Amino acid sequence: MSHLTESADLTRPATTRWRWRVVDIVVAAVLGVACGLLFWAWNGPGYVWYDVMNAVTPGLGGLAQGLWLIGGPLGGLVIRKPGAAFFVELVAAICSALLGNVWGMQTLIFGVAEALGAELAFALFAYRRFGLPVAMLAGVLAGVGEWASELFTGNLAKSVEFNTIYLISNMVSGAVLAGILAWVLVRLLARTGVLNRFASGRAAG
Repeated sequence: MSHLTESADLTRPATTRWRWRVVDIVVAAVLGVACGLLFWAWNGPGYVWYDVMNAVTPGLGGLAQGLWLIGGPLGGLVIRKPGAAFFVELVAAICSALLGNVWGMQTLIFGVAEALGAELAFALFAYRRFGLPVAMLAGVLAGVGEWASELFTGNLAKSVEFNTIYLISNMVSGAVLAGILAWVLVRLLARTGVLNRFASGRAAG
């Protein structure tokens, strides 16, 4: 039944499937705020983990990035419309910045880069595929976006070795802590029935 519903959603005209409803906007905003609170809560332990990993091997700090990247994959998987991944990750970054962290408003630069990366993953599949591989790709590209934003806000002065290890670490963390975790969360939420008004809830049901 879920496969039939998913197929029906994909055969509808793109202009209809991609049109944002009020419920899409509300849920995307709620997801963004929730992720922003998660980012804020992760700032302390995440930053400590970042420093510890960098002390072990410079660049491994990227393994701590995943939870700061989850907004984009989660938003894209739930809403399944152009702009959803970008919207949720950016709202999350704004909330994190407003709540206060060591990066201040620079958080918005990171948020935009991460949001663009996650959005690109869904766009590459024309917003028609939302399985685990796409979720992981969204996390990976969000990690690449994060890496690129830091490259041009300070890391360019660091060694090639550091930036290479940091890029790989960001991608791995993005795939696991953002992509896989977001995919699992969507399936768990779908089972509760709260996503019944979304294709994501019907497909996973």
